[in-house]
Amino acid sequence: MKISVVVVGKTVKGFVLQGVEEYLKRLKRYLKVDLVVIPDVKAGKSLPVDQLMRKEAEQILLAIGNCKEVFLLDEKGAEYTSEELASFIEGKMVAGAKEVVFIVGGAYGVTHEVKSRVSGVVALSKLTFSHQMVRVVLLEQIYRSMTIIRGEPYHHA
Repeated sequence: MKISVVVVGKTVKGFVLQGVEEYLKRLKRYLKVDLVVIPDVKAGKSLPVDQLMRKEAEQILLAIGNCKEVFLLDEKGAEYTSEELASFIEGKMVAGAKEVVFIVGGAYGVTHEVKSRVSGVVALSKLTFSHQMVRVVLLEQIYRSMTIIRGEPYHHA
């Protein structure tokens, strides 16, 4: 199975980029994980928020294509423990899903069109994280999930 993480805007903070690269490297031994970066909208700061979100949505929808297993990250989504997330991912693997996509929207969230396209909404926490930090947290949790699935000692329950 492949996991794609769709994010809006490039990772700009050096320490975040290091974390993203570290977990992408670690994940290679378990499964293919792609970080799909939707470029920032040109002149986005001068656009009204609804136009900016529509432009981001067009690119997000292109990136997810026909994938059936698409999940939006949002603080109002379903919360999982690390073990539950591992079980969720393992369930997708056992069911034969070819790809699972996680979407991290832009600073203003995502449009109704994107929300109507997802299979579910997942929260990493009730806390609000910057869109930069969410990348590292999500990739670390996917890595943790894989070690739980494999019974490896990374996760200490």
